[in-house]
Amino acid sequence: MRSLTGSLIAAGALPRAPSRPAPARPLPWSGLVAGAAWLALAAATLGLPEGGDFPRTGFLAQGAGLLGLALLPASLAAHRLGRAGARLRHLGPWLAALALGLLAWELATAKFAWLPMPFFPPPQAILEVFLDDWPKLGGSILNSLKLLAGGYVIGACLGFALGVAIGTSRAVGYWAHPVLRFVGPLPATAWLPLAFFVFPSSWSASTFLVALATGFPVTVLTWSGVAGVNRAYFDVARTLGASPAFLVLRVAVPAALPHVFVGLFMGLGGSFAVLVVAEMLGVKSGLGWYLQWAQGWAAYANMYAALIVMALMCSGLITLLFRLRDRVLSWQKGLVQW
Repeated sequence: MRSLTGSLIAAGALPRAPSRPAPARPLPWSGLVAGAAWLALAAATLGLPEGGDFPRTGFLAQGAGLLGLALLPASLAAHRLGRAGARLRHLGPWLAALALGLLAWELATAKFAWLPMPFFPPPQAILEVFLDDWPKLGGSILNSLKLLAGGYVIGACLGFALGVAIGTSRAVGYWAHPVLRFVGPLPATAWLPLAFFVFPSSWSASTFLVALATGFPVTVLTWSGVAGVNRAYFDVARTLGASPAFLVLRVAVPAALPHVFVGLFMGLGGSFAVLVVAEMLGVKSGLGWYLQWAQGWAAYANMYAALIVMALMCSGLITLLFRLRDRVLSWQKGLVQW
């Protein structure tokens, strides 16, 4: 059943979200440039002498060469490939830029040693981490996801419930508002010493810190969304005989969902930052722990690999949250871009 806010927008009482502007059309030869750039990367990686011993050089050159050889004919036949061809044309400039960036990185590190080792390892050294150290890195990713999921879900649920309670009950707001203003603005990392002392394990302490970093923005934005609902919605619902529970669950909450998702976005970024710090200090596995372990052993290739994984994981989680938002708030799809 469609929410009251969505019904008003569908009926034309409220404006719809602005339509998404058409993306710029890439140049038709961008795929050919990308293929040539990947072939140049393969030739430079395999043909130029190296200033060190990097076992995965041949693997990197083969992968770049195969990708370049695949891009050239695919770009020429892109107009016949339908959606896949349109996607290839869209990604062509980025594929070319990625290949040229890797080529510059390869020349500056492995070939001419313009950047000092081991602080700036070449691309094949990071590729070696993904291929050879995957059990430890993969286990750290899994443990980080478990810890993040537990703390984030707890913080989001409690923050949502508390925000709705503050926005709909004066008694709850009277007692919760001062506490929220006192505790909420403190960064979650400031509670690290107390959390690791109070909680029985580092896992539970880290979960609490992630939940705390998530709960504050979700609470504040949910409260703001519920408190800012147009009173005319409630008047119309009461006229139709709506109960107090209906007013909260079917009027206030759906109308406040845009604010709730903003809080969820803010909470995800804050919880990820707290997760990394907590893992550096208290747990024995996780991306934060892996990052500190790599730094301690001066394994900078492992450190850069962990940073790449962190960026991809955080970006992927935000993308999933945006997909969920576009599905739940279909009447607002495209209003917030990612």
